[in-house]
Amino acid sequence: MLSILDIESAYQQVKDVVHHTMLHSSMTLSERYSSNVLLKREDLQVVRSYKLRGAYNKISSLSAEERKKGVVCASAGNHAQGVAYACAQLIIQGKIFMPSTTPKQKIRQVNMFGKDAVEVIITGDTFDEAYTAAMKDCQKNESVFIHPFDDDKVIAGQGTVGLEILREAIGKIDYLFAPIGGGGLISGVGSYFKQVSPETKIIGVEPEGAPAMKQSLDAGERVVLPQFEKFIDGAAVATVGERNFNIAREVVDEVALVPEGKVCTTILQLYNEEAMVVEPAGALSIAALDFYKKEIQGKNVVCIVSGGNNDITRTEEIKERSLLYEGLKHYFIIRFPQRAGALREFLVEALGPDDDITHFEYTKKVNREQGPALVGVETKTRDDFDDLVKRMQQKGISYQLINESPDLFTFLV
Repeated sequence: MLSILDIESAYQQVKDVVHHTMLHSSMTLSERYSSNVLLKREDLQVVRSYKLRGAYNKISSLSAEERKKGVVCASAGNHAQGVAYACAQLIIQGKIFMPSTTPKQKIRQVNMFGKDAVEVIITGDTFDEAYTAAMKDCQKNESVFIHPFDDDKVIAGQGTVGLEILREAIGKIDYLFAPIGGGGLISGVGSYFKQVSPETKIIGVEPEGAPAMKQSLDAGERVVLPQFEKFIDGAAVATVGERNFNIAREVVDEVALVPEGKVCTTILQLYNEEAMVVEPAGALSIAALDFYKKEIQGKNVVCIVSGGNNDITRTEEIKERSLLYEGLKHYFIIRFPQRAGALREFLVEALGPDDDITHFEYTKKVNREQGPALVGVETKTRDDFDDLVKRMQQKGISYQLINESPDLFTFLV
């Protein structure tokens, strides 16, 4: 792991540029989990994520000769903003390669933070294509590549999050929950905690659909996920960093996997209960608390809220995923009899008083007897769904629940 000196030196480099973000005591979460829950609010960082720490520490450590040649990075998110801000502050030219699928809002943010110091280059349809283009440019111009996580200087910079937590916290910290993507944050914070507060249990949190670190630790070597869910983009990678993996083996006590739908529920709760706007990766650590409810009772718990760069255009998808996870939204293919009044009977006799049709798509007649329709129903409770299914069965309604068929669900919905 990195030494305490590495991280303290990084802190001296970044302390005048990054915000010392608050360690916020959450009354709502503390009551819900019968514990003392503290939130490390990196969503309030100057670029709304912790990524500035590592980027600035790395770039500020470059020699005069390296600075003249400039820096390069590939990113579709928070790392790009951190590099852009660091380049502007240090007056170093940077090139930031971003895939064409990057939301325009993020591109604008990078240009705003980087000003005249950065050139944004949009290339390729995927991150891998942007990364390949960045590496070619790096080799051609002998520039320095700023890796988002697999670099000691970057790791040390992210480790300053842990330094701030322990300097501000009053008393012992029993549990630390931190999100894992490539592993930069957990390896930096974990290095500091294991040497300064070794009694703290460190829980890394990954998306269930992108368990690169979990699978790597279980296998005893880095694995490459052949495919993975990209919804939690700030914490979804095909493989973790080599340096990060080796450090994680020393410092991480457990890795928790959290379903993407649970993360969406947490995002909505944080907005409604705490007036916090967080990105999916930023909600990961808090989303994991439900799975440790008994274990953390009466304990001091810190959750790192890693970022707040949420795209408002994703709100409807976040709501949808949350409802599906909570068992409150269900999609059926219903084969209605081809006769007058069949739909009215379904509405009156099958739907409950609090059930709401949120989607209805009649396709076509396939024969004289039946006509299929895609129907989305939102219920108030899980029990309401069970009652709906019972009534449909009692009425002899021919249906197929497609929530349980991922391929069909993705195709139709």
